[in-house]
Amino acid sequence: MRKAMTVMALVLGIFAVGALVATDDAAAQYRQFKGRIDKIDKKQLILDNRKGDKVKFMKVDETVVEGEGKATWDDLKKGDWATVDWKFIDKPRKAYKVMVIPAPPEEGE
Repeated sequence: MRKAMTVMALVLGIFAVGALVATDDAAAQYRQFKGRIDKIDKKQLILDNRKGDKVKFMKVDETVVEGEGKATWDDLKKGDWATVDWKFIDKPRKAYKVMVIPAPPEEGE
C-alpha cells in the first residue's frame, strides 16, 4: 500500500510539473498599450497615453506594423497614435505588433 501511494505521488508530481510548463506560455500572454508616439528611432519607440504614462518599447525582428497606411517601422512617426502588443514578462518591453490607429477625439469636443 505504501509503495502504491509513493508511485501515485510521483505520478501526480510529474503531472503537476507538466501543467506548470504548459501554462508558462499562457503566462506570457500579450498585453496592449495605447498612446501617441512621443519618440521613435531605429531601435525603440516611446508611447504617451496622455494620462501620465510614457512607456518605452524595443523593436525586435518579429515586430509587425499595421494600420492607417503604415506597413514598416520606418513608416511610423512622432505624433501617430498606436497600440503596441507586448508580453508582460519582457524586460525590456518588446513591441511584437504596432497597430496605428486614428487619433482619438480631443476631450471637450
